[in-house]
Amino acid sequence: MARAVTWLDVFTARPLTGNGLAVVHDADGLDDETMLGFARETRLSETSFVQTATEADADYRNRIWMTTGELGFAGHPSLGVAVAVARARGEREARYVQQTRPGLQPIDVELGDSVARASMLQEPAVLGAEVEPGRALGPLGLGAGDAHPELAPQVVSTGLTQLMVPVRDRAVLDRVAPDVAALRELLGPLGCTCAYVAFCEPEREAARARSFFVETAGVTEDPATGSAAGPLMAYLHARAGAARLTVEQGVEMGRPSRLECEAGERVRVGGEAVVVLDGMLAL
Repeated sequence: MARAVTWLDVFTARPLTGNGLAVVHDADGLDDETMLGFARETRLSETSFVQTATEADADYRNRIWMTTGELGFAGHPSLGVAVAVARARGEREARYVQQTRPGLQPIDVELGDSVARASMLQEPAVLGAEVEPGRALGPLGLGAGDAHPELAPQVVSTGLTQLMVPVRDRAVLDRVAPDVAALRELLGPLGCTCAYVAFCEPEREAARARSFFVETAGVTEDPATGSAAGPLMAYLHARAGAARLTVEQGVEMGRPSRLECEAGERVRVGGEAVVVLDGMLAL
């Protein structure tokens, strides 16, 4: 059976920047082994499969796969899938509710002639344990002196658990050099998917970030991580009273991305997206 595939770049208005995503439509008949295999074939940080919802209030189910296995929730796949679904349904503006493992997330979509915009309400924030600065920074090739003097590293989730690692200035971001074994040892016991290294300026409602996670090939940098930008918004709202945040990410990779966040009972994360190609998957 041939299935439509939409390939997008998310959190950007310019093709070949932002974070790439492959979306497989009408994926009800695909088993887990095939979904994982195709995710490995794309070699993207995540690949999504759109299935029929099993919850009454959801419009569709979003199955999200890394090359190492399935993720319960992620940011750019959520926005990218909503854009792909709106295009497939011929809807210029829509509000969808997607089903993922943590729950149901409302997503607003607006399609332009060449650039789409989408935003989502992530899950309620859960602020977890603080992590000693040296323990958080060492696996990233940094020292305790690179830590932000007031903002401690902390585990935070708005649907997916991530480690926030604020640093003292922007220049620190250029020196990040993760060690795969040490990063795995850090993130695993904390239940975190990535270390989100960020220079934060809450008074300017701005941050610059880099995101690192471990996969089979080693440490991978992610060009745009909506499931970490949401926790960073919740973190800065709780600690510094920030109500909004624009996060720049992916610059060091040559894949500049822009993530727009708003605080609230549930953090909202949004941005732009562009379609790179449409095709068919013969599976």
